[in-house]
This record gives sequence, structure tokens and C-alpha cells, in this order.
Amino acid sequence: MVRPTQLLHPQRPPAPLRAAATVLLLRDSTDPAHPGIEVLMTRRSMTASFAPGAYVFPGGGIDAADAQSHGIATRRTTQSDLHLTQAIAAIRESFEELGVLLAHRADGSPVDDSDIAALDRQAPFAAQCQAKGITLDGAGVFVLAHWITDRDLPRRFDVPFLVARMPEGQAPVADETEQFEPVWVRAADALARHEAGNFFIIFPTIRTLERLQAYATVREVLEACAANDQPLWTSCPRAGMLAGRESRHMEHEPPFGELALVCPDGHIAHNLDWQHEQPVQLLKNVQRLTAPNPGFMTGPGTNSYVVGDPASGHIVIDPGPDDPAHIERLWRAAGGRIQAIVCTHSHPDHSPGAPRLQALCVAAGLQRPPILGLPSQPTARENSRFVPERSLADGEQLVLLGQSGESTVSHTLEVVHTPGHAANHLCLLLVEDGLLFTGDHILNGSTTVIDPPDGSMGAYLDSLDKLAERCRTHGVEFILPAHGYVLGDLRASAENTSAPAEGGALVAIAHLKAHRLQREAKVARALQKAPEGTPDDWVRLAYDDVPERLWPVAKRSLMAHVERLQSLSGFNL
Repeated sequence: MVRPTQLLHPQRPPAPLRAAATVLLLRDSTDPAHPGIEVLMTRRSMTASFAPGAYVFPGGGIDAADAQSHGIATRRTTQSDLHLTQAIAAIRESFEELGVLLAHRADGSPVDDSDIAALDRQAPFAAQCQAKGITLDGAGVFVLAHWITDRDLPRRFDVPFLVARMPEGQAPVADETEQFEPVWVRAADALARHEAGNFFIIFPTIRTLERLQAYATVREVLEACAANDQPLWTSCPRAGMLAGRESRHMEHEPPFGELALVCPDGHIAHNLDWQHEQPVQLLKNVQRLTAPNPGFMTGPGTNSYVVGDPASGHIVIDPGPDDPAHIERLWRAAGGRIQAIVCTHSHPDHSPGAPRLQALCVAAGLQRPPILGLPSQPTARENSRFVPERSLADGEQLVLLGQSGESTVSHTLEVVHTPGHAANHLCLLLVEDGLLFTGDHILNGSTTVIDPPDGSMGAYLDSLDKLAERCRTHGVEFILPAHGYVLGDLRASAENTSAPAEGGALVAIAHLKAHRLQREAKVARALQKAPEGTPDDWVRLAYDDVPERLWPVAKRSLMAHVERLQSLSGFNL
């Protein structure tokens, strides 16, 4: 857990959550020129307190009466009390806002516009239905998603996005008070109109419509939701600034973890644009400076990290390539007070800048920081030779101490030897704040290349297990990779959305290991299908979901998988 004293922004409680429900009423298009699913949307009042003027799905707050109306609704055996209450709320709101009623008469026949005309949309809903013998079709309403309003907003809602098939024989009529202009629209068309600027929709609506495009028919959507009667996804997004504009992101998107680290309480203050001229402050004691070496293998560039503060001095992790301008910026970011330079491994975008950074300190008449790490092994490529001034031991701790007023501050980096990407690879764990600096072992947005003989897939997977154990011991939530944003798969719980679920790093590591093993299973099938094949044949089969332009690089990791499979007992090519 990050120390509150190291956060950049003052802590603040988010606005309380209000329970609500919304429903996507769906129908299959009858237009052969435009097949697919159509969804009913309606425009909110321009004076609405939340998302004025936005096109939305019908819905609203959950009333106490909704939970008391289970007796007049059908339900599935797998439908919880909460989900039934939410379904009833959505049915009621659809009726009040659009005059659409998911219900049937006492004889089992569906209600139609004549039944709806006999009901008062302003009067108590459940009492009217009970009096007229109308049963609500709760069993036909399924949970698609669970959205929790972003932490930065003054009005926040805990909202299931439900789905149901639009009943036949009914036509939506807006109440002209809260909702206006009901329209049937395909997801792709709604998104295109929003992009063109004439159909305003908010972030959760956008993301929901994007995912709705994956289904060809209403039946497919309902079957997917009915599979386990739980949301297909849950999200409480986070926002930062990108290209001068607000940019919101879900948990699976690359910037989410960084926003969770820098602005845990939802301040929209962090700039997500990649740049190389200035260090990015992640915490008071952690800066990131990205080297100007973007490319196919390095993404936005190699991240150098500066850990510490003016009182304690700093440790620089991965000074990067020998780029004079980058090295000088690193030196200035640390104010020249560098206690040590640590290279996670010997690859040419990580370690060559170390001697130049050390020389800058000496030239300024400051302490000569030692260059630390592990020496490259004989298996390393010629351009990846590195010999540290002192070798680090697994479990060793590098401690920065300083005095701030009457308090002693400490920043402790624990060394974790993690061979796999390179034989001399190591990671560093900032103990006091639960941060893991992973070099190239774990990246954000891609998987690292394992290139034998210096790389080993078996060692890589073992190192993942080792990192998971260290993360569990120290409660690590965030991973700071050498390429890409901070990683933190931190999902807010429905019970306490102000606090992220613990162990975000563990989730990320588990996902990465599962991905590697799934890929290995594909490699094994490729070998069995083409036992006399070449690596080019195997990569075509095992990486058929990867663009062909990436196959030359993928082939390196494929051969690492092949080596591991050959080493496993009982496997024969």
C-alpha cells in the first residue's frame, strides 16, 4: 500500500453512491441492408442534473417499493434478490419514462399498448399492476454489466446495465419531462453519430455499445448474460488528461493502473501523454523519465525511474541507452544526488547510460554512485554485455535514509533475481510503498520476448511465481515496467468502491502467466500437427492471432516454448 505521505494529491472521499438501474431494450433489425441488433435510446432533458442532453438507455434510481414488489414479478431460479429488485426498477423506469412495459396479463398473454393506456405513469406503479392482475417479466431481464460512476464526479451511481427483449405490440412514447426523442439505433450507428458530434453519449454508454457490437442477435446477448447470471464486466473508470482533453479508461486499458497510483481518489490531474523532455512525477518519491528511443521493440521508449527524495538522495533504475540528453535530464531529476545506479539487465536500451550518468555526478564534485546489477552471462548477445561494479544478491536491500524535519524517511528497494527475459535480469521491490519495478520481465501492453539461449521460458515462468510470492508478502499493488504505463489491475468492489481491491500486481501476474501457458498450449498443438515442420511453420499455427509482421519476433519466444516443452517429461516432438 502506497504511503499517504508519498501521494501527490490530498486524499478525499468520493461522493456517496446511489443505487440505480438502466435497461437496454433490444430488438433484431428487420432491415436486410442493415442487419444486427437495435437498441432503444432516448435523450435526457437539457436541465437534468446528470448527463444533460445525453442519449441514454431508460432507467433511474431504485425505490424501496421495487424491493417490495417481488411478489408481482417472475424470476429465474438463478436470479438473486438484488438482481430481481434491479430488474423491477428497470421495468418501472421503462414504463414511467417511455411507456414500455415488460409484463403479462393474468392469463399469461403479454400486455400491449391498450393495457399501458389504462395505467397512470405518474401514480404508484406496483399497486396499479397488482390491481389489474399484471405480472412483471422479471425473469426476462438479465444483467449485462455493472458500472460504478467515476470517482471524480459529484453525483455517483452504482448501476447494473440490464438487457431485455423489447415486447411486441408496444411503441415507446417519451414522457417529455425527463426523456425525449426515443430512437431505435444500431450500436455502430450510435457510435458513428457520436463521433460525428450529433449524438452525445457518455463513457459507460460508449463502452457498452462497443461491446454490444460483438453480438449478431438479441438471442446471443441474452444467452451470454444467462450463462452465469452475473455481469459480463464490472467497471469504475478513471480519468486523466490526454492530448489536452479528459480521457477515461476502464480497468483493462493500459493507463488505468497509472491513474490508480497517481490519483487514487479520482483527481483529473495526471497527464498521460508520452514525452521525453521532463520527468513524470508518479509519487513524491518516484519519477519516471522515458528515453527518446520509441520503436517497435521499445514502445514509447525505455522508462528510467528515479526513486527517493532530496533528503534521502536517489537510486536510478535503468538509466537506459547512452543518450547524453536523456542522461543529463536524469541527473537533473535527481538533483545530482544519486546514491546508486541499478540496471535491471544488460540489454542495450537499459544499461549503457550508466557510466555517463556516474561521470556526471563525479564531474559535479558529488558522490560517485556505484553501478549495480548482475553481470551478463556468456549466453548474452554481443551488444548486451554488462559488468556491474558490484553484483547484487537476491533478497538484498538497498536503503535510502533521510531526515525530514524530526522524522526519518526511508525508501527500501529489495532485489529479486528474475531470469527469463535475460539470464541476468532482476526486479526491484519498493517495500514501503508496495511497488514492483519489473524492467522487461513484465510490460504494459505487450508480452516480453524470450530469446534463447540467454532467455529461458522455464526460468521466466518460475520467476513470475517468485514475483507473485514477493508481491503477496509485501502487498504489492502496482507494477512499474520498463516500457508502458504503470500496471495495476485494481478493481473497485461493489461494497467499497472507494478502496481498490488488494493485490493488483498479483492479478496482473496471474493474467500474464495464464496467457503464456495458453500460448504454450498452442505451440504444443502446432508441434503435434507439424512434427516435421520448421519454426516458420509452427509460428504460423501458434501465432495465427498475431499480425504476420510480428512473426519474426514471435518466433524467438516460440523457440523458448519449444525448449521448455522438450524439457518437460513425456513430451516428444
